[in-house]
Amino acid sequence: MYVVGATVYAAVSGGLAISTDGGTTFTFRTAADGLACNNGDRVFVAGSVVYVSDTNCGLSISTDGGVTFTTRTTADGLNSYSVYDVFAVGSTVYVGTKGGLSISTDGGVTFTTRTAASGLGNGWVQGVYVVDSTVYAATTSGLRISTDGGTTFRLTGPGGLGVYVVGSTVCVAGENSGVGISTDGGTTFTQYKIASGLGSDYVRQVFVVGSTVYAATTNGLAISD
Repeated sequence: MYVVGATVYAAVSGGLAISTDGGTTFTFRTAADGLACNNGDRVFVAGSVVYVSDTNCGLSISTDGGVTFTTRTTADGLNSYSVYDVFAVGSTVYVGTKGGLSISTDGGVTFTTRTAASGLGNGWVQGVYVVDSTVYAATTSGLRISTDGGTTFRLTGPGGLGVYVVGSTVCVAGENSGVGISTDGGTTFTQYKIASGLGSDYVRQVFVVGSTVYAATTNGLAISD
């Protein structure tokens, strides 16, 4: 899900749901509107450009606020049709796939991919977050951080399904390992699990607003005090 003002974008089973009234009512976009498939996984929005990842069919991109879409696949340089997450900064688009981290510098027209050879472990990138030239990639074999724009990576923390960064605080949504939180930029982590109040140790995604951490678990939404 992604929220900009009163506009809510939600990747759901069946397509992409868009609300312009704060989530009261929604319209739906599907394959008929150009989405790769009707099973969106995550969504990222930058201005009028909407990116929707699909774990089976690639990356869908809209340049008109989510009215129509075009799809990028392995034919455009993506390493896999299995796309788990997407993050964009200007015309640079970072896409986490089953085969690595695909990076586009032309707005998502063409891609090159970083793999295990670049330090991404097994290359299965399920979450990505970017701050300036620092790229955080949540992989199944650990959190990988690049300080050169995604050229090379080093292992720094626990593996996971998603990552969110605010200043020096790095939060990782863990697959059966809860939420890992670092307050030193990803050097060291503390794990928080069911005993800390999480509904489940399986955390699909994590989001931070100020000092409040929101964790989407398989047993409900957990919110830190």
